[in-house]
Amino acid sequence: MKSAYELAMERLNKQSPAVKLSAEQKKALAELDSKYAAKIAEREISLQGDITKAEAAGDAETMEKLQQQLTNERRKLQAELEERKERVRQGQG
Repeated sequence: MKSAYELAMERLNKQSPAVKLSAEQKKALAELDSKYAAKIAEREISLQGDITKAEAAGDAETMEKLQQQLTNERRKLQAELEERKERVRQGQG
């Protein structure tokens, strides 16, 4: 007798079967992850220095704006990464 989990997984696989990726696609996805992790880290380091300066100066408004900018840039880069990864998964390079 199958568990509820196994039954749910069977239904899920029928609705959207798992995509098999080639070694080349896996490599491209790993490269994209690495590239975007570096981009995100670069922006974090850059803006974190500015945030620290604003904090030391007691400029809460600037500090808040910089933190919001960092959050927005992270989201933008993450969305860009997911878009590019989806293209690789679909075989569009």
